[in-house]
Amino acid sequence: MASITLKGNAINTSGELPEVGTTAPNFTLITNSLAPTSLNDYKGSRVVLNIFPSLDTGTCAASVRAFNKEAANLDNTKVLCISRDLPFAQARFCGAEGIENVVTLSDFNNGQFGKDYNLEIVNGPLANLHSRAVIVLDEAGKIIYTEQVPEIVDEPNYAAAVAALG
Repeated sequence: MASITLKGNAINTSGELPEVGTTAPNFTLITNSLAPTSLNDYKGSRVVLNIFPSLDTGTCAASVRAFNKEAANLDNTKVLCISRDLPFAQARFCGAEGIENVVTLSDFNNGQFGKDYNLEIVNGPLANLHSRAVIVLDEAGKIIYTEQVPEIVDEPNYAAAVAALG
């Protein structure tokens, strides 16, 4: 279990993030058009997994905006913004915000992504949502960077995630 905080109050995730140097577990998530997509669909591209509880919070929305801006300048890189929000809410947010350089994906149906990546929050008011984390993968799907944000209301270290892409 990873210990994180929500506004200073201790909460826990289901485990530790996958280790740097390992192959990222495959997943199937739901796109804004309600179609399934998997990590295998992004093989050959570098991938940034921007993971968060919900787009309906200021910090989560800020992370999507920040990675949207960064993604415009990254070659052969896909930024996947993953939460348990409904795909309709993700599409509405991206449309209203002019978000075009990232892909929003939903784990709403069963939360399996959160379980497989050990980032499901297991207690507290956000139980069953995802913790805030960033995982960066190379073109072969190997994990080259991870960050479990220790305080869920804080933003991730965008510069470190982008720097991991070299």
